[in-house]
Amino acid sequence: MKKLWWLVGAVVIVVIAVLVGPWFYGQFIAEDDAPAASVSTEGAEAATGSVDGQWTVTPGQGSNQTAAGYTVHEILNGASVTVVGSTGDVTGNATVEGEKLTAAEVTVQVATIATDQSRRDNQFRGNVMDTGTFPTATFTVDSPVDLSGLPADGSVGTVTAQGTLTLKGQSRPVSVDIDVLRSGDDLIASGSIPVTWTDFGVTPPSLGFVTVDGNGTVDFLLSFARS
Repeated sequence: MKKLWWLVGAVVIVVIAVLVGPWFYGQFIAEDDAPAASVSTEGAEAATGSVDGQWTVTPGQGSNQTAAGYTVHEILNGASVTVVGSTGDVTGNATVEGEKLTAAEVTVQVATIATDQSRRDNQFRGNVMDTGTFPTATFTVDSPVDLSGLPADGSVGTVTAQGTLTLKGQSRPVSVDIDVLRSGDDLIASGSIPVTWTDFGVTPPSLGFVTVDGNGTVDFLLSFARS
């Protein structure tokens, strides 16, 4: 009889672990990542000089450090979480003439994008993005963007850019709203580009313990200095 009760108890424990485990993980363990970085006006100054000129992406400083990456929703071990991956390994340049952004290109080293889980990152760099074959992602501006309305008092303005996003060797036209801050002689910009991953030949993982949504965003925060 004692052996029977021991077996029944073991079965009950297994059932509870299977049914309650994912709920417990979602309620008490899994957490959403912090949102992707965006322009901060902390310590901002009034703009100096004209916005015209040649600009180069720099590492930035404080809360406006250059970063790029992605945001995606996934179901992990039964829990609904938002994942944000980022890297500071970003280069780029821009040209502003007559208060119009006439050219810009930004390049991201995809293999250095990281989250809080190395297993996820290894999957991302390998099966998902194949960074050995496609090491970079790029964004280029395709038509002039009017910057004449940007405030010069250290506050943020918003412009819309039409451009081309290239992921995993696939290029697609995109539109993105960009928040821009002119602070002193610096130019800081951030935005999130909505994407459907399969449009770029990217298959979202579905591995049993994790299922990733088919849509997400490509995010960026760029600090520029004059070249």
